[in-house]
Amino acid sequence: MQLSVINPVTVVGPVLGADYSHSIRLIWGMLDGQLGNPRINSGFVDVRDVADLHVRAMTHEAASGERFIAIAGESMWLADVALLLKARMGHAGRRVSTRVLPNWLVRLGALRDPALRGSLPLLGRNLNATGQKAMSLLGWSPRPREEAIVATAESLVRLGLLRETKSR
Repeated sequence: MQLSVINPVTVVGPVLGADYSHSIRLIWGMLDGQLGNPRINSGFVDVRDVADLHVRAMTHEAASGERFIAIAGESMWLADVALLLKARMGHAGRRVSTRVLPNWLVRLGALRDPALRGSLPLLGRNLNATGQKAMSLLGWSPRPREEAIVATAESLVRLGLLRETKSR
């Protein structure tokens, strides 16, 4: 039996503690009141669904040697993620900026911030993909991307990992 390959996109979902991934930092930054959102597009998937897909790929004979994309629904622009957080997180979402940063400003910021430099090739590109192969071949059914994003934010609040909740 050959191994299968799972290609996840931006992996979010409930965090277990203060040691979390770059993807989670994206949601944390929005809740923390970053100045705005670069015009970047990404797919999202819940970590619990990625784990489920890995198990399915390891145990389903039809998965042998296949590649699967772990994505829940269509991709989203970061400004749309911000709008979702603003709408669904109540008081915890009050600092979320829904402003879209112009590409020239992101490029200028990248001159000083190495973290921004890596995102420059992504500006304005729609990175939509589909998890349909995993759904039809393996019966995978990821939770909605919105649920995964909000679960991330709720866990950051619940664990007191935002600056405001740390100081209380």
